Amino acid sequence: MPPWLFMVGLGNLPHPNTHHSVGHVIVDVLAAQFGIHRSINRSVGGFIGRSNILSFLDDIVSLTLFKPKLLMNIASPSIMSALHNTIKLPASMVVIHDLLNHKVKVLSVKLEGSANGHNGVWSVINTLGANADFYYFCIGIRRDCAINPANYMLPDMPLDGLLHWNGISLDRVCSELGRIMSRN
Repeated sequence: MPPWLFMVGLGNLPHPNTHHSVGHVIVDVLAAQFGIHRSINRSVGGFIGRSNILSFLDDIVSLTLFKPKLLMNIASPSIMSALHNTIKLPASMVVIHDLLNHKVKVLSVKLEGSANGHNGVWSVINTLGANADFYYFCIGIRRDCAINPANYMLPDMPLDGLLHWNGISLDRVCSELGRIMSRN
């Protein structure tokens, strides 16, 4: 059986293609890139799909993509349910989320750590408790400080932002996935 990788995109379904839902955007792009069909799974509360893919090291990896239906700040029960129905190991989980205090369109990767003020990530950490050793893909969405965060995060992302995650940054996301796959 190939090694598993479980990727969760944080976002809010009522606000697709926004800065705040960039985690959902990236999971959608990865699903298209790898031909992973996702369907609604009511028992876990979200859209889930799995496929064996060829990693960057020419190894087969089982990649599961999950997009919770619940709003990101309360999605951790769905995420835990999907996690336990697939890989069971938080160390093989990657949570993709927006981060206001990072430069726009920049991807930062970390293992463990704080939520950096992100309530959705805090919820996942709090639910996992002592087992909160998962990877974070922090996607920078820095805003002009004069703009109210809700007024910046909730309107549709400009087309160049959406195209960015379909292009060069998708390569970066895939490269980082390859690094994680080589460790697991």
